[in-house]
Amino acid sequence: MALRFVVSLALVAMIVGEHVNPYSIPSEYTPRPTYPTRPPYKPQPTYRPKPTYRPKPTYTPRPTYPPKPTYTPKPTYGHPTPTYGPPPAYGHQPVKPSCAAATTKTWCLEDKEYPSYELQAAAHQHKDKLLTLYADVADLNTALSVDGLKTHYDETYLCPSETQYVRPLRAQNTDGKWRVIVNNIKVDYLTLTQTTRIEECLNPGHACPLVPVCYESKCLQKSIYHRFLVYDPYDQYFPFAIETFKLPASCDCLLGAFNLYH
Repeated sequence: MALRFVVSLALVAMIVGEHVNPYSIPSEYTPRPTYPTRPPYKPQPTYRPKPTYRPKPTYTPRPTYPPKPTYTPKPTYGHPTPTYGPPPAYGHQPVKPSCAAATTKTWCLEDKEYPSYELQAAAHQHKDKLLTLYADVADLNTALSVDGLKTHYDETYLCPSETQYVRPLRAQNTDGKWRVIVNNIKVDYLTLTQTTRIEECLNPGHACPLVPVCYESKCLQKSIYHRFLVYDPYDQYFPFAIETFKLPASCDCLLGAFNLYH
């Protein structure tokens, strides 16, 4: 009997189990909580465009200064500007300048054709070398030409003569060629001058006036060799040089040979 009861219970359980939903949730099971839905995704912000900078300021133009004043020309000190003639052919200098046409002297103290402008430009162009040459002749001393007497037979002032200190503009050198002498030329703040002492006999070859007539005598012109800084306009490389010139230095009284020993 007990066995039948157990079997019947099993069959009942099987039948009941066939009608029960296997996926049904037991009454004691709590359902999962319902979470709130996510908000819709916001798109990323679009960045602002780069600012457009202001254009560079246009600077004001430079002020227009008034034009440079036109300087007044240099005053002419009583001498008109010399008018230079046409230059001679290259490499050929005139045999005798116009300043020496009416005199027998071998130097000129005045020269209307003196090339002062060309000489000034050449002096600035070759300033360093020119000043070196000028320093070689600037300190020449002519005081010992006839000023002092050393022995009994030295030169004396028995003959009339004319002495002067001059600055020649042109002169004839020892080779017989006429040269332009650098004088009164400004280089920066320095004025280049060349002064020499000359003494000329007033009556060369005549008898000495202070010597008795019974003695044979005559006035004799003596010379000295002087170095000058000269300008050669036809030398395109370096137009300056130092050359030697023969100038009158003293006027002596020459006695006869017999009189010198008595």
